[in-house]
Amino acid sequence: MRDIQRKSKVKFCVKRSNKGMGLGLFANKPILDGEFIIEYTGELISTEGADSLSTKYLFAIDENYTFDGSDRKNIARYINHLCTPNIEAQIEAGEIKFFALQNIKEGEEFGYDYGKEYFKQFIKPRGCKCPSCRLGN
Repeated sequence: MRDIQRKSKVKFCVKRSNKGMGLGLFANKPILDGEFIIEYTGELISTEGADSLSTKYLFAIDENYTFDGSDRKNIARYINHLCTPNIEAQIEAGEIKFFALQNIKEGEEFGYDYGKEYFKQFIKPRGCKCPSCRLGN
């Protein structure tokens, strides 16, 4: 009974995503359009310094600063790229928060558009694996 109650209060869980995408972040319950989901956290570093790191868990907040979100405590790092996103990042006062762009069903994966630069450098060379691309949309 406790597990059921605990699960119903948690908005998300990390589990295996589509083939080739690794782990992803999924809705544990229905999420309403506009609802806050999670904050992207990590060490705030200079964008110049971020360019020398080998991690893919970097999230630029402006031209000067980037979050290094590689720490596993940053659950938002598991949000995958989706060409047809269902969430979006909003950056305000140095915080990166994700909100639903639409109603999201229980069990649905969260995803946002990583942007042209990231897509070109990291995703396109190996091919996009998100569901809309795999289906030829």
